[in-house]
Amino acid sequence: MRILILMGSPRVNGNTAELCKPFLEELKMIGADTRYVTLAGKDIRPCLGCYTCQDIQGEYGCIQHDDMYPIIEDILWADIIVLACPIYSWYCPTLMKSVLDRHYGLNKFYGSATGSLWAGKKLALLLTHGYDREYACTPFETGIRNLCDHSSLKYIGMYSVRDIDNKAAMQTREAVEGAKEFARKITGEAK
Repeated sequence: MRILILMGSPRVNGNTAELCKPFLEELKMIGADTRYVTLAGKDIRPCLGCYTCQDIQGEYGCIQHDDMYPIIEDILWADIIVLACPIYSWYCPTLMKSVLDRHYGLNKFYGSATGSLWAGKKLALLLTHGYDREYACTPFETGIRNLCDHSSLKYIGMYSVRDIDNKAAMQTREAVEGAKEFARKITGEAK
């Protein structure tokens, strides 16, 4: 099983990275083949809405040659994609949003090319947030569910921890065990 974690926090050692630690530890214990990609510091330009990718059959086809191409290779490699990020203003940070917008070339629905390069993959969310879970995370989760429906991906759930004490909130027994249990859940190894 191949799992890609796209860590979308601009803080590479912040709360989301802290929550990823027990999650990754459990994935390794399970024996999953994992890739952990930090988006901070990458050159991921916004989608231009030019539709060029929609006329290129069988490949991603974006005209922008930036750091999105290796991320696309990782997405195509993975069986499960985990979007790990904080929630800012009810949605993900800028770089993660750019990745989500740039997925466009994976779906060939709007030009001469046809099909989907990533249909059938599974997608999960690992989130940190300031407000209570439902209020903070529902808009983003709804957007991701819609993306999954549109792209023929299987949404397999969300685990989140509320930031009430910075990193300490991510290090509680409950947060750590919850992250480990979520790793087992998404890999089908739940006890």
